[in-house]
Amino acid sequence: MKSIRHTLIASALLASLSGLVLAQAIPDAKTESPRAQQMAQMRTKIGERHAQHLSELKGKLNLEAGQENAWMAFSQSMQMSSQTRVHPDHVSMQKLTTPERINQMQAHKAARDAEMQKRAEAAKIFYASLNAGQKKVFDAETARLMQGMGHKMGRETSHHGHH
Repeated sequence: MKSIRHTLIASALLASLSGLVLAQAIPDAKTESPRAQQMAQMRTKIGERHAQHLSELKGKLNLEAGQENAWMAFSQSMQMSSQTRVHPDHVSMQKLTTPERINQMQAHKAARDAEMQKRAEAAKIFYASLNAGQKKVFDAETARLMQGMGHKMGRETSHHGHH
């Protein structure tokens, strides 16, 4: 039971961190600041790595033809919707009252939580379609990815400090 929970957490984290890029347009270089251009390039690279990780995982799982539909549903669920990728505009947030800002942040968090729940359910369904050997591979691969992300997350939080 513990390994399934870790698998789901790893899948959700993978999607949360890596899926930020998928289906996001790259801004026009003429209208965006250098920082925005740099962020867009970074999101593109993260998206490419996310797609590569999914492709490698699929190859290692050696899926059978009957598992293809479950894989498609799972891999599609790992892409975040554009709604949860939109971060609150800091300039407009500063104009709000504290309760209004709190409401905005709670709404944003609720949208992210709903996306995470969808991914968790898809991961459970996909995991149930795997045989015992495939489950071991899936567990090992998602644990490895989660470990790497935990390290990256720790670095990010140490740079940003308190807001």
